[in-house]
Amino acid sequence: MDIVIKDNYDSMSNYAAQKIAGIIKDKPDCVLGLATGGTPIGTYRELIKMHQQGLDLSAVRTFNLDEYFGVGIDLTKPYDQDQSYARFMHEELLKHVNINPQNSHIPDGRTNDPAGFCKWYEEEIKKAGGIDLQLLGIGGDGHWAFNEPGSSLMSRTRIEALSKQTLDDNYESFYKKAGVKREQMPHFAITMGIGTILEARNIMMLANGSQKADVVALALEGPLTSQITATAVQLHSGAITVVLDNESASKLKGLQHYRDVANLKKEYGLE
Repeated sequence: MDIVIKDNYDSMSNYAAQKIAGIIKDKPDCVLGLATGGTPIGTYRELIKMHQQGLDLSAVRTFNLDEYFGVGIDLTKPYDQDQSYARFMHEELLKHVNINPQNSHIPDGRTNDPAGFCKWYEEEIKKAGGIDLQLLGIGGDGHWAFNEPGSSLMSRTRIEALSKQTLDDNYESFYKKAGVKREQMPHFAITMGIGTILEARNIMMLANGSQKADVVALALEGPLTSQITATAVQLHSGAITVVLDNESASKLKGLQHYRDVANLKKEYGLE
Protein backbone atom coordinates (compact mmCIF):
# COMPACT_ATOMS: atom_id res chain seq x y z
CA MET A 1 0.00 0.00 0.00
CA ASP A 2 1.41 3.37 -1.04
CA ILE A 3 0.37 6.17 1.30
CA VAL A 4 1.03 9.52 -0.36
CA ILE A 5 0.72 12.63 1.80
CA LYS A 6 0.53 16.03 0.15
CA ASP A 7 0.55 19.48 1.69
CA ASN A 8 -2.96 20.43 0.66
CA TYR A 9 -6.05 19.50 -1.32
CA ASP A 10 -4.85 21.03 -4.59
CA SER A 11 -1.58 19.09 -4.46
CA MET A 12 -3.28 15.78 -3.71
CA SER A 13 -5.84 16.36 -6.47
CA ASN A 14 -3.11 17.06 -9.00
CA TYR A 15 -1.18 13.98 -7.92
CA ALA A 16 -4.25 11.75 -8.23
CA ALA A 17 -5.12 13.15 -11.66
CA GLN A 18 -1.55 12.63 -12.91
CA LYS A 19 -1.70 8.97 -11.86
CA ILE A 20 -5.07 8.48 -13.58
CA ALA A 21 -3.81 10.21 -16.72
CA GLY A 22 -0.81 7.87 -16.74
CA ILE A 23 -3.12 4.85 -16.78
CA ILE A 24 -5.16 6.37 -19.61
CA LYS A 25 -2.02 7.00 -21.67
CA ASP A 26 -0.73 3.48 -21.06
CA LYS A 27 -4.11 1.89 -21.83
CA PRO A 28 -6.39 4.24 -23.80
CA ASP A 29 -9.39 1.93 -23.43
CA CYS A 30 -8.93 1.46 -19.70
CA VAL A 31 -11.88 0.93 -17.38
CA LEU A 32 -12.16 3.49 -14.59
CA GLY A 33 -14.37 3.19 -11.53
CA LEU A 34 -15.52 6.68 -10.58
CA ALA A 35 -16.72 8.19 -7.32
CA THR A 36 -18.91 11.14 -6.37
CA GLY A 37 -18.70 13.49 -3.39
CA GLY A 38 -16.67 16.57 -2.65
CA THR A 39 -13.27 14.91 -2.43
CA PRO A 40 -12.78 13.83 -6.07
CA ILE A 41 -13.96 17.14 -7.56
CA GLY A 42 -10.43 18.55 -7.54
CA THR A 43 -9.13 15.43 -9.30
CA TYR A 44 -11.82 15.71 -11.97
CA ARG A 45 -11.01 19.38 -12.53
CA GLU A 46 -7.35 18.50 -13.03
CA LEU A 47 -8.32 15.80 -15.55
CA ILE A 48 -10.46 18.34 -17.39
CA LYS A 49 -7.43 20.64 -17.64
CA MET A 50 -5.33 17.77 -18.95
CA HIS A 51 -8.00 16.96 -21.53
CA GLN A 52 -8.00 20.57 -22.67
CA GLN A 53 -4.24 20.22 -23.08
CA GLY A 54 -4.57 17.06 -25.19
CA LEU A 55 -5.39 14.09 -22.94
CA ASP A 56 -7.65 11.83 -25.01
CA LEU A 57 -10.40 9.97 -23.11
CA SER A 58 -12.41 8.89 -26.15
CA ALA A 59 -11.83 5.16 -25.58
CA VAL A 60 -12.05 5.22 -21.77
CA ARG A 61 -14.88 3.25 -20.18
CA THR A 62 -16.29 4.20 -16.79
CA PHE A 63 -18.46 2.67 -14.07
CA ASN A 64 -19.74 4.76 -11.20
CA LEU A 65 -19.94 3.40 -7.70
CA ASP A 66 -23.46 4.35 -6.75
CA GLU A 67 -26.68 6.31 -7.18
CA TYR A 68 -29.63 7.18 -4.98
CA PHE A 69 -32.56 4.80 -5.50
CA GLY A 70 -35.60 6.54 -6.95
CA VAL A 71 -33.47 9.35 -8.39
CA GLY A 72 -32.31 9.91 -11.96
CA ILE A 73 -30.63 12.64 -13.92
CA ASP A 74 -32.81 15.58 -14.94
CA LEU A 75 -30.83 18.05 -17.04
CA THR A 76 -33.82 20.39 -17.18
CA LYS A 77 -33.24 21.25 -13.52
CA PRO A 78 -30.49 23.57 -12.24
CA TYR A 79 -27.47 21.75 -10.82
CA ASP A 80 -28.35 22.65 -7.23
CA GLN A 81 -31.86 21.21 -7.65
CA ASP A 82 -30.92 17.82 -9.07
CA GLN A 83 -29.13 15.77 -6.44
CA SER A 84 -28.64 12.67 -8.59
CA TYR A 85 -25.11 11.35 -8.81
CA ALA A 86 -25.63 11.09 -12.57
CA ARG A 87 -26.09 14.87 -12.69
CA PHE A 88 -23.01 15.32 -10.46
CA MET A 89 -20.86 13.30 -12.86
CA HIS A 90 -22.26 15.12 -15.88
CA GLU A 91 -21.50 18.54 -14.42
CA GLU A 92 -18.18 17.78 -12.71
CA LEU A 93 -16.55 15.67 -15.43
CA LEU A 94 -18.42 14.07 -18.29
CA LYS A 95 -19.67 17.14 -20.15
CA HIS A 96 -16.15 18.59 -20.14
CA VAL A 97 -14.24 15.62 -21.61
CA ASN A 98 -14.59 13.34 -24.64
CA ILE A 99 -15.66 10.12 -22.92
CA ASN A 100 -18.21 8.46 -25.21
CA PRO A 101 -21.59 8.59 -23.41
CA GLN A 102 -22.17 4.94 -24.40
CA ASN A 103 -19.02 4.04 -22.44
CA SER A 104 -20.13 5.82 -19.27
CA HIS A 105 -22.10 3.67 -16.82
CA ILE A 106 -23.96 5.03 -13.79
CA PRO A 107 -26.43 2.98 -11.73
CA ASP A 108 -30.01 3.62 -12.80
CA GLY A 109 -31.78 4.97 -9.74
CA ARG A 110 -35.13 4.83 -11.54
CA THR A 111 -35.03 1.17 -12.47
CA ASN A 112 -38.23 -0.82 -11.90
CA ASP A 113 -36.18 -4.00 -11.40
CA PRO A 114 -33.39 -3.16 -8.95
CA ALA A 115 -32.30 -6.77 -8.44
CA GLY A 116 -32.15 -7.37 -12.19
CA PHE A 117 -30.33 -4.11 -12.76
CA CYS A 118 -27.70 -4.88 -10.10
CA LYS A 119 -27.03 -8.26 -11.71
CA TRP A 120 -26.74 -6.58 -15.12
CA TYR A 121 -24.31 -3.96 -13.75
CA GLU A 122 -22.01 -6.68 -12.41
CA GLU A 123 -22.14 -8.47 -15.76
CA GLU A 124 -21.30 -5.26 -17.64
CA ILE A 125 -18.20 -4.72 -15.50
CA LYS A 126 -17.07 -8.27 -16.27
CA LYS A 127 -17.78 -7.85 -20.00
CA ALA A 128 -15.62 -4.73 -19.96
CA GLY A 129 -12.75 -6.83 -18.61
CA GLY A 130 -12.98 -5.58 -15.04
CA ILE A 131 -12.01 -2.24 -13.56
CA ASP A 132 -8.40 -1.12 -14.06
CA LEU A 133 -8.52 1.65 -11.45
CA GLN A 134 -11.22 2.25 -8.86
CA LEU A 135 -11.30 5.77 -7.43
CA LEU A 136 -12.72 5.98 -3.90
CA GLY A 137 -13.40 8.49 -1.18
CA ILE A 138 -14.23 7.58 2.39
CA GLY A 139 -17.38 8.50 4.28
CA GLY A 140 -17.47 10.07 7.72
CA ASP A 141 -18.27 6.67 9.23
CA GLY A 142 -15.67 4.91 7.10
CA HIS A 143 -17.89 3.62 4.32
CA TRP A 144 -16.96 3.05 0.68
CA ALA A 145 -19.63 4.02 -1.86
CA PHE A 146 -22.91 3.33 -0.01
CA ASN A 147 -21.60 0.24 1.78
CA GLU A 148 -22.86 1.30 5.17
CA PRO A 149 -21.56 -0.01 8.53
CA GLY A 150 -22.33 -3.70 8.79
CA SER A 151 -22.16 -4.36 5.04
CA SER A 152 -20.55 -7.65 4.10
CA LEU A 153 -16.95 -7.31 2.97
CA MET A 154 -17.87 -9.78 0.19
CA SER A 155 -20.98 -7.86 -0.94
CA ARG A 156 -21.92 -7.24 -4.57
CA THR A 157 -23.88 -4.49 -6.32
CA ARG A 158 -27.23 -4.15 -4.57
CA ILE A 159 -29.81 -1.88 -2.93
CA GLU A 160 -28.59 -0.57 0.44
CA ALA A 161 -30.45 1.32 3.17
CA LEU A 162 -28.63 4.51 4.14
CA SER A 163 -27.44 5.02 7.71
CA LYS A 164 -28.45 8.00 9.83
CA GLN A 165 -24.96 9.52 9.55
CA THR A 166 -24.98 9.22 5.76
CA LEU A 167 -28.43 10.77 5.59
CA ASP A 168 -27.33 13.62 7.88
CA ASP A 169 -24.08 14.21 5.95
CA ASN A 170 -25.70 14.12 2.53
CA TYR A 171 -28.60 16.29 3.59
CA GLU A 172 -26.22 19.02 4.71
CA SER A 173 -24.02 18.65 1.61
CA PHE A 174 -26.67 18.33 -1.12
CA TYR A 175 -30.33 18.43 -0.19
CA LYS A 176 -30.62 21.29 2.31
CA LYS A 177 -29.46 23.93 -0.18
CA ALA A 178 -32.07 22.70 -2.67
CA GLY A 179 -34.84 23.24 -0.15
CA VAL A 180 -35.62 19.53 0.16
CA LYS A 181 -36.90 18.41 3.55
CA ARG A 182 -34.77 15.77 5.22
CA GLU A 183 -37.58 13.23 5.29
CA GLN A 184 -38.03 13.66 1.53
CA MET A 185 -34.49 12.68 0.57
CA PRO A 186 -33.81 9.13 -0.67
CA HIS A 187 -33.25 6.56 2.06
CA PHE A 188 -31.89 3.85 -0.25
CA ALA A 189 -29.18 3.65 -2.90
CA ILE A 190 -27.80 1.31 -5.52
CA THR A 191 -24.16 0.66 -4.72
CA MET A 192 -21.28 -1.48 -5.88
CA GLY A 193 -20.44 -3.93 -3.12
CA ILE A 194 -17.16 -4.23 -1.27
CA GLY A 195 -16.48 -7.51 -3.06
CA THR A 196 -17.05 -5.78 -6.40
CA ILE A 197 -14.69 -2.94 -5.49
CA LEU A 198 -11.96 -5.30 -4.34
CA GLU A 199 -11.89 -6.95 -7.77
CA ALA A 200 -10.47 -3.76 -9.32
CA ARG A 201 -6.86 -4.23 -10.37
CA ASN A 202 -5.85 -0.94 -8.77
CA ILE A 203 -7.46 1.15 -6.05
CA MET A 204 -6.91 4.83 -5.33
CA MET A 205 -8.52 6.20 -2.17
CA LEU A 206 -8.65 9.95 -1.55
CA ALA A 207 -9.30 11.82 1.70
CA ASN A 208 -8.81 15.39 2.82
CA GLY A 209 -9.51 17.56 5.83
CA SER A 210 -9.16 17.13 9.57
CA GLN A 211 -12.72 15.77 9.82
CA LYS A 212 -11.53 12.60 8.05
CA ALA A 213 -8.37 12.08 10.12
CA ASP A 214 -9.82 9.66 12.68
CA VAL A 215 -11.63 7.47 10.18
CA VAL A 216 -8.64 7.39 7.79
CA ALA A 217 -6.46 6.11 10.64
CA LEU A 218 -9.03 3.45 11.48
CA ALA A 219 -9.36 2.36 7.85
CA LEU A 220 -5.62 2.06 7.22
CA GLU A 221 -4.31 0.97 10.62
CA GLY A 222 -7.27 -0.34 12.58
CA PRO A 223 -8.71 -3.85 12.74
CA LEU A 224 -10.59 -5.23 9.76
CA THR A 225 -14.30 -4.76 10.42
CA SER A 226 -17.55 -4.55 8.50
CA GLN A 227 -18.46 -1.61 10.73
CA ILE A 228 -15.86 0.44 8.82
CA THR A 229 -16.12 -0.93 5.30
CA ALA A 230 -13.09 1.03 4.07
CA THR A 231 -10.91 -1.26 6.21
CA ALA A 232 -11.36 -3.64 3.26
CA VAL A 233 -8.47 -1.72 1.69
CA GLN A 234 -6.33 -4.01 3.84
CA LEU A 235 -7.65 -7.01 1.88
CA HIS A 236 -6.88 -5.79 -1.63
CA SER A 237 -4.31 -7.89 -3.44
CA GLY A 238 -3.50 -5.40 -6.19
CA ALA A 239 -1.88 -1.98 -6.23
CA ILE A 240 -3.28 0.45 -3.67
CA THR A 241 -2.57 4.18 -3.52
CA VAL A 242 -3.99 6.26 -0.68
CA VAL A 243 -3.68 10.00 -1.34
CA LEU A 244 -4.10 12.28 1.66
CA ASP A 245 -3.50 15.86 2.64
CA ASN A 246 -1.64 16.76 5.83
CA GLU A 247 -4.85 17.18 7.83
CA SER A 248 -6.45 13.85 6.94
CA ALA A 249 -3.14 12.06 7.59
CA SER A 250 -2.58 13.68 10.98
CA LYS A 251 -3.91 10.80 13.14
CA LEU A 252 -1.92 8.01 11.46
CA LYS A 253 0.30 6.20 13.96
CA GLY A 254 2.80 5.43 11.23
CA LEU A 255 2.80 8.96 9.82
CA GLN A 256 6.56 9.48 10.04
CA HIS A 257 7.25 6.06 8.57
CA TYR A 258 5.00 6.79 5.58
CA ARG A 259 6.82 10.07 5.01
CA ASP A 260 10.20 8.34 5.28
CA VAL A 261 9.14 5.67 2.78
CA ALA A 262 7.97 8.34 0.32
CA ASN A 263 11.30 10.15 0.60
CA LEU A 264 13.24 6.93 0.06
CA LYS A 265 11.17 6.08 -3.01
CA LYS A 266 11.91 9.50 -4.43
CA GLU A 267 15.63 9.07 -3.68
CA TYR A 268 15.75 5.67 -5.39
CA GLY A 269 13.50 6.66 -8.30
CA LEU A 270 10.72 4.28 -7.24
CA GLU A 271 7.81 6.71 -7.32
